[in-house]
Amino acid sequence: MPRKLSSIAPDWWDYTTLDASIIRDAAALTPEKMLKLSRPGFKVVMYDTIEEFYLAEALEYINAWKQSTSDNPVGICGPIGPTEQLPLVARLVNDLNLNIRSAHFWGMDEWYLDGREAPPTHPLSFEKADRELCFSRIRKDLVMPNANLHFPKADTAAYRKTWGAGVRCAVMQGGQGDVKHWAFNDPPRRKGKYKDHPPSPAEYRKLTTRVVDLHPLTVAQNARTSGGGNISLVPTQAISVGPVETWQAEKVSIWQAGNHDNPFGQRLSCLMIAKRLPDAAVPMSLLADHPNVQFNYFRKGIGTCDVEMH
Repeated sequence: MPRKLSSIAPDWWDYTTLDASIIRDAAALTPEKMLKLSRPGFKVVMYDTIEEFYLAEALEYINAWKQSTSDNPVGICGPIGPTEQLPLVARLVNDLNLNIRSAHFWGMDEWYLDGREAPPTHPLSFEKADRELCFSRIRKDLVMPNANLHFPKADTAAYRKTWGAGVRCAVMQGGQGDVKHWAFNDPPRRKGKYKDHPPSPAEYRKLTTRVVDLHPLTVAQNARTSGGGNISLVPTQAISVGPVETWQAEKVSIWQAGNHDNPFGQRLSCLMIAKRLPDAAVPMSLLADHPNVQFNYFRKGIGTCDVEMH
């Protein structure tokens, strides 16, 4: 029997197609109950100040890059959203006099426009943000060469190759979007063989870095967070790191300050990963099968799921 239609976009899969009991249980979670959902392979961490939250996120870069040597290069894969950690990373590298010339960085994703990746001159370019907020601020005698910065392109072959080139990815960071994605691993359209059921977790995990169609929720969210609400400004396709590359990262670290996903969404993925309920309609839930996942929350950003009219 086919699952119910999405109440957001009927031609797509998303979390509104889940069984009502999962929705109910997620909405009932308090921050204290979320902390207790930690299990081997999944850790929930809370931060009481926003300064501590972003400093801890920046320190993941530092701790990964400190492991890197010319004989054993180490990298981190990082998001745009959040971005507040990026200037802190540059300041820490400079102030600690940390030589990261052997280290690597992978950008998670990029917009796809007119058959190619958005150029760094585009105002919404993720590569532009990474460079301006972080790498161009690091002293030239400390920063890694351009060859060690890997940004996804429309032709994904070169980017995908870097994941198997002998560089260890110590951690992949991410945020969580309204549609419960990491990077732009959105749920798929509801068509073809996925008309009645979304792809199985095993099928979804076979996806590599690729051009993706963006769920309407993702387009609306990026307009809200990056485009002043101007939905017509936001591309409807992007290039995204895939689950295949994600599973090559030793650790997946998701940072939730409350600025991107809402109180319900922050609870839902936590519950589904903790209880091992992977479902491709909620892409973040597939991390239930990754051996080392950490969810980092700004406690005041978790909010409440109480009904309150505004």
